[in-house]
Amino acid sequence: MNTLHQAIQDYLTMRRDLGFKLREAGKGLLDFAAFMRQRHAAYITSELALAWAQQPRDATPAHWAQRLSFVRGFARHRSATDPRTQIPPPGLLPFQPRRARPYLYSDEEISCLLRAALAMTCRHKRDALRPRLFHCLFGLLSVTGLRLSEALNLQLPDVDLDSAVLTIRGAKCGKDRLVPLHASTCQVLGQYLAERSHRWANRPVSSYVFVSNRGNRLDVAEVHRAFYALSRQIGLRGASDSHGPRLHDMRHRFATNTLVRWYQRDQDPERLLPVLSAYLGHVHVADTQWYLNGSPELMREAMRRLEHCWEGRP
Repeated sequence: MNTLHQAIQDYLTMRRDLGFKLREAGKGLLDFAAFMRQRHAAYITSELALAWAQQPRDATPAHWAQRLSFVRGFARHRSATDPRTQIPPPGLLPFQPRRARPYLYSDEEISCLLRAALAMTCRHKRDALRPRLFHCLFGLLSVTGLRLSEALNLQLPDVDLDSAVLTIRGAKCGKDRLVPLHASTCQVLGQYLAERSHRWANRPVSSYVFVSNRGNRLDVAEVHRAFYALSRQIGLRGASDSHGPRLHDMRHRFATNTLVRWYQRDQDPERLLPVLSAYLGHVHVADTQWYLNGSPELMREAMRRLEHCWEGRP
């Protein structure tokens, strides 16, 4: 069983070297190795994989399906060196994940959110940077389509305002990419950085672009708290709502608006989709194709093009 455990370690090392983080899969597969050792099983069978995946018994079907997918991925790799390995077939634990329905912000809603951020009250002197910080952060998310984690991981050397480019490092699958910025975005980002430099002059501060009032990297939970408070203030959420528009929906808005502009300029969205996919940092173009759904404006533009294509035909 040490052989199987070592094979899992080697597999995780190889995949991580390729840029995959495998946080949950790594913990799951090591637990699977312990499960196999307890049963004195020398090789993977579909029956054993299924038994391990369906733990704990009170977990959700989604959790079971995810666990089985961890073993399936490793089993494919392991079968090359151990022909006894059985690869659990798809459909053993059928589950279709549901994506959260995106909220398509209007331009006015984004403007209201940013104005509210600038008008945030500061209870303490150390919070004086917060209005400019959240105004810049939320605005950056809305016009670049960055993931929140990517924005919070930005460090000062990653921002090149002269070239109008952000360097996104270690995103999904460990990929780096360059994100060009509009001149107006550079202006807002430059104003924030100037105030940040002034507020933290002669005091120790992290090299992250967006920092807390203690000078550390801004925490995700703090960002969400600020966003929820501002959302309720401007009416995007009710006072007692536990669900509503999310920060991640800004990424969907960015992608949808890009596709609409391509349609309006009579460009070919299908041909340009890989460009958008690379810009957003998607591993597969299919991940970007999801943004084709859910926008009435996008559907109207697609129908307009279809009607134009069929004009004059019998």
